[in-house]
Amino acid sequence: MGCTIMATPVQVSTTLTKEALRRSWEQYLRTYQRSQLDQVALAYPEESSLLVPYWQLAKHDDELADATLENPVESLEAAKEAVRRLETPVDEPLDITVRVYELPEHWLVPIRQLRAEHLGRFVAIRGLVKKASEVRPKLEVGAFECLRCGHTEHVEQDDHLTFKEPQGCQQCEKQSQFRFDEGDSTYVDTQRLELQEAPEGLRGGEQPERLEAYVEGDLAGDVAPGDRIILNGVLRSDQRRINGQPSTLFDLYSEVNSVEVQEQEFDEVDIGEDEVEEIMEFARDPDLYQKIVESVAPTIRGMEMEKQALAMQLFGGVAKRMPDGSRIRGDIHVLLVGDPGVGKSQLLGFAEKIAPRSVYTSGKSSSAAGLTAAAVRDDLADGRWTLEAGALVLADKGLCAVDEIDKMDRKDQSSMHEAMEQQTVSIAKAGIQAELRSRCAILGAANPKFGRFDPNQPLAEQITMEPALMSRFDVIFTLTDDPEEEKDRELADHIMGVHRAGAIREYRDRHEEGLFTEDDQEEANQVVEPPVDEDFLRKYVAYARRECFPVLTEEAREHLQDYYVQIRGEGGEDSGRIPLTPRQLEALVRLTEASARIRLSNEAELEDAQRAIDIVEYWLRKIGGGSGLMDIDLVASGVGHSQRERIRILLDIVRELSEENPDGAPYDVIVAQAAERGITEHQVEDTIKMLKNQRGTLYSPDNGDHYRLVRD
Repeated sequence: MGCTIMATPVQVSTTLTKEALRRSWEQYLRTYQRSQLDQVALAYPEESSLLVPYWQLAKHDDELADATLENPVESLEAAKEAVRRLETPVDEPLDITVRVYELPEHWLVPIRQLRAEHLGRFVAIRGLVKKASEVRPKLEVGAFECLRCGHTEHVEQDDHLTFKEPQGCQQCEKQSQFRFDEGDSTYVDTQRLELQEAPEGLRGGEQPERLEAYVEGDLAGDVAPGDRIILNGVLRSDQRRINGQPSTLFDLYSEVNSVEVQEQEFDEVDIGEDEVEEIMEFARDPDLYQKIVESVAPTIRGMEMEKQALAMQLFGGVAKRMPDGSRIRGDIHVLLVGDPGVGKSQLLGFAEKIAPRSVYTSGKSSSAAGLTAAAVRDDLADGRWTLEAGALVLADKGLCAVDEIDKMDRKDQSSMHEAMEQQTVSIAKAGIQAELRSRCAILGAANPKFGRFDPNQPLAEQITMEPALMSRFDVIFTLTDDPEEEKDRELADHIMGVHRAGAIREYRDRHEEGLFTEDDQEEANQVVEPPVDEDFLRKYVAYARRECFPVLTEEAREHLQDYYVQIRGEGGEDSGRIPLTPRQLEALVRLTEASARIRLSNEAELEDAQRAIDIVEYWLRKIGGGSGLMDIDLVASGVGHSQRERIRILLDIVRELSEENPDGAPYDVIVAQAAERGITEHQVEDTIKMLKNQRGTLYSPDNGDHYRLVRD
């Protein structure tokens, strides 16, 4: 294998020699890390890392802290030597690595801004783990036995790719052949990561840039695809090879010293003290809810209830960890189904833009692997399989917007079941078994399969989605485009105003003087200008989700409980209709908590519970068809109570008529007897078609004139 040329690190002048660095590290360790070092020594070799916060190091010795950032290789080697010289509770020599973390914010470098000036320096890089290889031993010091004289040469390996052998034997001083001695060699666990820029930090058509990183020792295996982390380490470069020849171009990678996993939600959203005061003041606004609802997709008119639910989805409920280790999700899943042109995609685009963490994808171009995770061959690990996170994993603790979700293949839709309820993605591919986290809210949009939505037909008959998947959505809105003169006039006026505002802005951007003044532009913008600025709303959402964890008051809890029991009772045992299931009760709890979060309250009160009930009742009555009754079976199984009753009656009719007629039940007689029981011919035709084509319960021996039951 050809050699790899390492770029010379940027050397920064420092007044500290190697010996001075070691002495300074010894003094720091004695002062601040004495007890921690003893604990690590007692747990060695299971633990081999000593964590050093940078602020503490800077407090002790500014010059040592600067030397660690500017010349990390020498400084960290001096720290390791200082650890060896200190007395510990154990007698054996310790190979403990000092790991520096919590670097100052200005030392945090975005992946796309890494440059040659950062080579050899200690830098902090934030991103999410796109890919993680298997943990494998890496050769640190290779032992090679000379086949001529038996002397063993030890060769230190410099990089991650090239296997270095001795150039000659120092004892016999001749060129010789060597045998690699595995037993006498030194290894360290290593893992290759691929770090990607977080999608919420990208704007426009920017593609996320990636960076390779190598973690070693007890850091290997601690992170998984989808984790949001900060890598602190030395930036290195690797020479490219083109057609086997060295190139003048180099690829960057990071030799990781420490890893900070971001457990706190939305740490990447920077909120200053003055902005916190502004947020608290806004939370006390009596028109808070109305202003937030009006700020959701302001270019779309109306849809008050839908926008309110989207606002609640952005804030989310509270996830709970149970004593038995189970977890109850707090994220709210919303599905928008409706006619073309009503603004579903705009609502998705707005939510994806406002959510502090978000991923947008389309069902047309998404596969099961693209949504969950893919097993891919790692070209730098001899073709081994590694995991690459999909959209639902990348959106962990955020929002995943899936447009045209109905266009996905059925097998791809089924991959979302676990991610929506358990909020995990279990992978068993190419010999890899893993469980990744996908703790995200899902906002889906779908079109009716017959073009337009029919409010008189059950939802399950109009959308190409499995009922089992639809039942996992907390809220399902049906958006229809119904002609209504007054409403149409208001909508047309709003659309014209939106276009006028946009046109005036474009004109003024290109002409300093002309037809329109600044006052004209401000007047036109009033149509689309939201009460709450997008940037402020984004920070408000992040602050609420980071700081507020509402608990239902006794009054709110009893109100939800009484409502659930009352509505279940309205279904009645005789009717066979089930208005609500426990899944809808959990949705009510999540919506109630989200309503409290909107006003930054840690108590979810009666008004929050009622607001949640209004939303759930609104969508359940709309999907019930023309009856307006709440029947969750229309979503959960695709067949409502009335349709089940028609199926039962028609099967009884076919069974009785088949016993009297050896050719089967005549179609015209079926229609006549069904009419006597209140079933129209159109309903008979649709039900027979479903029983014949979808369920395989009926068959026609003479192509439609007679029908018989299929018997096993």
